[in-house]
Amino acid sequence: MIRLIDSLSYSNRLRGMSPMWKCGFAAALFILSYGSHPPVQAAIFAWMIVWVVRYARIPLKAHMVMLGTACLFFIASVPALLIEIQPGSAVAPGSSMFVLWSRPYGSVFVTETGLHTAEALFMRAAACLSAVSFIMFTTPVAELFQVMKRLRVPALVLELMLITYRFLFILTETAHDLYTAQRARGGHNGFRGRLNDTAMLIVRLFVKTMHRYKGLSHGLVSRGFTEEIRLAPYRAGSVPVRYRLESGIGVAILLLLECWLRWRGIV
Repeated sequence: MIRLIDSLSYSNRLRGMSPMWKCGFAAALFILSYGSHPPVQAAIFAWMIVWVVRYARIPLKAHMVMLGTACLFFIASVPALLIEIQPGSAVAPGSSMFVLWSRPYGSVFVTETGLHTAEALFMRAAACLSAVSFIMFTTPVAELFQVMKRLRVPALVLELMLITYRFLFILTETAHDLYTAQRARGGHNGFRGRLNDTAMLIVRLFVKTMHRYKGLSHGLVSRGFTEEIRLAPYRAGSVPVRYRLESGIGVAILLLLECWLRWRGIV
């Protein structure tokens, strides 16, 4: 997945636009998504799909797969939000929607409050993820580092992020090669065989990845690394007037909608 995102970030239709403008636009929508009402968050989610799929020409399947993969972490936390455990068999009237398990010494049920909380958190997570996905699919990581450098992010932090990003590719490539080699030798057959081969893969993955990481370090030193990784100079691309107008008007409408919901006292 990381290779697909990296490839699409270099080949999308919004690649030539100013990375600073794209980051500022996504950051504004991210902040608005975090503190707004669900209707505004739903509008942001739909609007970001238009930007990513229609304007940037990112395949809808790739976009949905990325959002779905990220939502798996939210799904894992849903039972803790929905399910309540109460000692005794008595459940307060109107406090639950569905009793899952009831005994004289305790009850397990789904509460209406938990359902509303899960719904609100899902809309917030989806809207924030859509804003982040706009940056992921339209701006290469090299340009993100340039933006962070202009924002005066410490050089040490940028170097650690750059090395970590490179380390992810080494990790995935090594894991793929080891898995392919095991399959070619008849591995991963049966449940017990998969467990044994997976354990061996994890051990060998760590050893081979550290070996390749040392090779990367030696390569940097041989090329004159002087304790500072120099980034390419920042290149400010132009932003079409159409996109400037649409983004400004869209953010203004979302802010007005949020103000109207707060004025009406809608939760």
